[in-house]
Amino acid sequence: MEMEPAAAGIDQKMPMPTTQELEEELEHEQYRERYRHTLRNTIFALLTAAAAAILIATLVFPVFRIYGTSMTPALSSGNVVMAVKTSKLKQGDLVAFYYNNKILVKRVIASGGEWVNIDENGNVFVNDQMLSEPYLEQKSFGDCDIDLPYQVPDGTIFVMGDHRDVSIDSRNRQIGPVSQDAVIGRLVLRIWPLKNFSIIK
Repeated sequence: MEMEPAAAGIDQKMPMPTTQELEEELEHEQYRERYRHTLRNTIFALLTAAAAAILIATLVFPVFRIYGTSMTPALSSGNVVMAVKTSKLKQGDLVAFYYNNKILVKRVIASGGEWVNIDENGNVFVNDQMLSEPYLEQKSFGDCDIDLPYQVPDGTIFVMGDHRDVSIDSRNRQIGPVSQDAVIGRLVLRIWPLKNFSIIK
C-alpha cells in the first residue's frame, strides 16, 4: 500500500530575516518606546499643571461666577471674577464670603468697632461721616431691620450690596455683620466676559 506524499510546503523552513530587516525592526521598536515614554511624561506634566492650577485657584486666587443683581452696576449676573486671599480689608473693597453654604459678594462699609448709620434717603454714615459712594446708581434705605446707629462687633465687617433696593446684607439681621473668618477673599479682577476684563474697584 502506497502512502500519499506530504502536503506541499509542510517541511519548508521560514527564511531568516536579514540584518537590515532586524535593524529596521529594532529601530521601529525603539521609536514606539520613545513615543510611549514621551506620552507618559506629557500626560504627567499636564495632570501636574492642572492640579497646581486648581490648588492655586482654590487657595490663593479663588474664582467665582456672579449671580443676581445685588452688586450692579459694579458687577452683573454672569460675570466671572477673581479674588485674592487677604486679611487686610478696607472700606470700599468688594469681598466674597461664606453664608449658609453659599458664597455672597458685597462691599465693605465698616469694620469692627465702627458705628454705622443710615438715613431715610439711604445716605450711609460711618462714625458720623457720610460716605462718598460713586459706585452707586441710586441710594436706598433698603431692607434694614437693625437698630441704628449700629456698632460693628469686633472681628467682623459690615457689608452692603451696591443695588441697595434689592440687596440683603448687614442691614438685615438675617445676614448681619460678617465674621472675618468667613471672608474668602477680596475681588480684584473681572475676567469674563473678556470684553469687560478689568480691575475691580
